[in-house]
Amino acid sequence: MLGPRDPKSSVQGSRLSGATRRSALGLLLGAPLLSACAGVQQSLSQFSNPFSSSSPAPAQPAGPPQQATTAGSGGVKVGVILPLSAAGNAGLAAQSMRNAAEMALAEFQNPNIQLLIKDDNGSPQGAQAGAQQAVDEGAEIILGPLFAQSVPAVAQVARARGISVIAFSTDSSIAGRGVFLLSFLPESDVNRIVEYSAGIGKRSVAVLVPDNAYGNVVEAAVKAAVPRRGGRIVAFEKYGADRATPARTVAQQLGSADALFIADDGDAVVAVADAMTAAGANLRNIQLLGTGLWDNPRVYANANLQGGLYAAPDPAGFRAFSGRYRTKYGAEPIRTATLAYDAVALVAALARTQGPTRFSPDVLTNPSGFAGIDGLFRFRADGTNERGLAVMKVTTGGGVAVAGSPKSFGA
Repeated sequence: MLGPRDPKSSVQGSRLSGATRRSALGLLLGAPLLSACAGVQQSLSQFSNPFSSSSPAPAQPAGPPQQATTAGSGGVKVGVILPLSAAGNAGLAAQSMRNAAEMALAEFQNPNIQLLIKDDNGSPQGAQAGAQQAVDEGAEIILGPLFAQSVPAVAQVARARGISVIAFSTDSSIAGRGVFLLSFLPESDVNRIVEYSAGIGKRSVAVLVPDNAYGNVVEAAVKAAVPRRGGRIVAFEKYGADRATPARTVAQQLGSADALFIADDGDAVVAVADAMTAAGANLRNIQLLGTGLWDNPRVYANANLQGGLYAAPDPAGFRAFSGRYRTKYGAEPIRTATLAYDAVALVAALARTQGPTRFSPDVLTNPSGFAGIDGLFRFRADGTNERGLAVMKVTTGGGVAVAGSPKSFGA
C-alpha cells in the first residue's frame, strides 16, 4: 500500500507526511494526484513518440549550444540534460520540458534543490559533456536526457560517480544499473488492457502489431501478459506497408477469438481496422483492444473502432497541468512535459524526506511507488517503470473511462 499523503497538498506544493521509512514512502509529488491523457502530439512524432520504443535523433542540423543555466537555490544539486538547441520540434519539446521542470520547482513548497540545466545539443557527445559538467558542479542525480542514443553517454558519467539517472527515453533496452526511465512504456499499456479484458471474460485474443520497434516491444509484452491472465492468443500477425494480407489472415481466425488487439498509432489503427473490415471482419462483434496510442481524433471518428478499449492515464491530470502551464507561459505544453515536471517534483520530495540515501536505487525502486501529474508510477529494479492506468472506451466524443486508475500498486 502507498504511504500516507498530506490531504492539504495543493498545486502550490506538497507537504509530505515526514515518513522516512521505505515502507511508507508513497509520495504525492508537487500537485494533487492527477492523471494524464495518453495523447501524442503529432507534431513531435518525427523525433519522439511518447509511447514508442525509440526516440530517433532530429534529422535537421542542431543550432549552437545554449549556455548552461540554473533554477532554484537549494542545497541539493540536480543535473537536467535536455536537447535545448536541437533542431525543429526536438528543441521546442526540450524548451517545454524545461518550463515544466521550473514550474514544478515553483509549485513545490520551499524545495531544497537547485537545477543545473545543461543543453546536450541533441547528441550523445553533448549529453556526456553536460552530464560531466553537472557532476563536477556537485549534481547528486541527473534528470534526462530525452534521446535514447544519449542515455548511455550520460550513464557512463553517472556510474563513475555512483549517482542515479532518471531519463525520458522510451527505449527499455537502455535502462538498468542506476538508469531509470520515467517515460510512457508500452508494456504498462499492454498489461493493463489485457488484465482488464481478461476480467470481463475476453481470454481468446487475436493480435495485429506493426513490424517495427514498437511492435516488437508490444509483441513480447502481449505474449507474456495473455497467458499470465489465463488467456490464449488465437492469431498473431505483423504488418508493414501491406496491411491487407495480415488483416485477411487474422479475419479468417476471428471466429475463435473474443477480442482483437491492435497496437499502433491513430492513423495506422484506422487503416488496419478498415483493412479488417474489407477482409470481411465484423468488428462490432468482437471486443477491440488497444494501447494509449489510440487516444487520437482519427480513432474516435472511425465507426469501426467505436466501443474499443485502450489503457491510458486518465485525462484529468494533463488538462489541469496544461491549464496551469498556459497561465504561466502563455503556450501549450507538449505531452512529455509532464515527465519533466514529475521528475523534478520527485527529487524535491526525496530531498526533503530521505536523507543522505535520497536518490539511491533502493529509494527510487520503492514498491509503493509515487504519484504525480501522470498518476501512479514506480521504478522497477531493471530501470523500467510501471504505471497505474485507466481503461478508456472509444466514443465519437473522445475517450471515456470505464475503469479508473488504481489507487495503489499490487505486489
